[in-house]
Formats: sequence, structure tokens, C-alpha cells
Amino acid sequence: MDKTYIYVISDSLGETGELLGKAAAIQFNSSIGDIYKFPFTFEKIQIDNIIEQASREKSLILYTLVLPNLRDYLCKKALEKNITAIDVIGPVIESLTQLTGREPRREVGLNRKLNAEYFKKVEAVEFAVKYDDGKDPRGILKADIVLIGISRTSKTPLSMYLAYRNFKVANIPLVPEVEPPKELFDISPRKIIGLTNDPDKLNSIRIERLKDMGVKSSSNYAQMDRILKELEFADNLFSKLRCPVINVSSKAIEETASIILSII
Repeated sequence: MDKTYIYVISDSLGETGELLGKAAAIQFNSSIGDIYKFPFTFEKIQIDNIIEQASREKSLILYTLVLPNLRDYLCKKALEKNITAIDVIGPVIESLTQLTGREPRREVGLNRKLNAEYFKKVEAVEFAVKYDDGKDPRGILKADIVLIGISRTSKTPLSMYLAYRNFKVANIPLVPEVEPPKELFDISPRKIIGLTNDPDKLNSIRIERLKDMGVKSSSNYAQMDRILKELEFADNLFSKLRCPVINVSSKAIEETASIILSII
């Protein structure tokens, strides 16, 4: 029995047509041969070559072409060779045009651009997790933004928020007893943002934090003299680095992030 072959023609990756072809082909078992995919089809000469190949066997063409002139050319050539060609995306676009009352952009590769944007975001989020809380100071050299500050100055939530905006962020906790990473002095101070907070606000936040952890509020972590010592240590480092400083005491994460983006 002669097999039917499916040709997928696309001006992008061709994944939509390929998935549809596979989903349909599985219903016919061994009656369907290979699925041939031709991504990034932008020229008529490419279509001529594909049609010539498809005409040598029993074939079905599935296409996702955004540009009308290329689509019309494919339909004309397929008709000349008596090959069935199905527009996979066209009917959906036409229906949406009628429902929205707006013309489609008809711009090639938009889905590919969206995918690239998505993967960039995923990469930024993974970066923020990997270089959170000073886990690896080498991230300082790779980051778009480096947040530094003492405990409870919103470093981690800010890192994640900025990551969702596609920025690679590393954050470094500042502790008086620990020498700051030398990498901080190897990058432009314009990439570094110092975060600080009011002593009273820090005191109340840290007391609540200790309660959540089941630790007595008398711990050194929440003592005012300890907080003042940490703030002084951070201020001295900010001065050495000559980096911008933001007080987060009365600001929402979104507001602080907006200030950071305006700075960088």
C-alpha cells in the first residue's frame, strides 16, 4: 500500500504544523510515511523545490505562512501539481480578525521571539536562585544587577521580581564579621545597589522573624545595638563602593524595583 507523506512548511520553526501532522497521522498507523519539516521558508524558490519533491509521491502539505503573497504562491503551485495544501493557522487568524475587528500584524517569527523572551526570563530566574544570598560570589561578575545589604532589606524578593523582568540579579548579605566578596570591587559601581532599612523597622521585622523560627526575641539578631552595628558596617561599604543606596523601609517591592531600574 502506498504511503502518504506529510510536508510541513513554515516561516518559523514549523512546530505547530508538525504537532498537528503527528496528531493526525497516528490515527492512520502504517498508512502514513515520514513527516518532512521545512522551517524558515521565506522565498518562492524554496516553495518550488518543496513542491517538486512532494509531487513525486502521495503527499499532504500543512503550512503556517503569515505573509499572504507567499501563502498564495504555495496554494497556486500545490494546485498545479494536484497536491492538497492545508492552511493550519490562516483560518484562526481570519476568525480572530473578524472577532477583534483588528488586522493581524502579519509579522514573521513572532512566536519565536516570544519563546526567546520566555527562555530569557527562565534563565534570569534560575540565575537569581543560584546566586541568592551570596551562595556563590562568582555570580557578581556575571550579574546585570548586584544587590547588597544586611539581613531583612528585601534582597531576595527584589532579586526574584527583577528576574521576572529578565534581569540577572545576584544578592549579597552583609555581615560585619564577614569580609565582603572581593568581586564587588571588580565591577562597575553602577551595577551595585545598596539596600538599607530604618533601625526601628529592622528591629520589629527581625523580632517577628525570630517568632516564626521559634527563637527567643532576646537573640542578638534582633537587638538594637547589633542592628546599628550592621547598618554602620553596610554604610561604610556603600561609601567605599560608591554605589547608589535605597532605603526600603516604606517602599513596596515594586516601587524599589522601579527605582533600581531607573538607576541602572
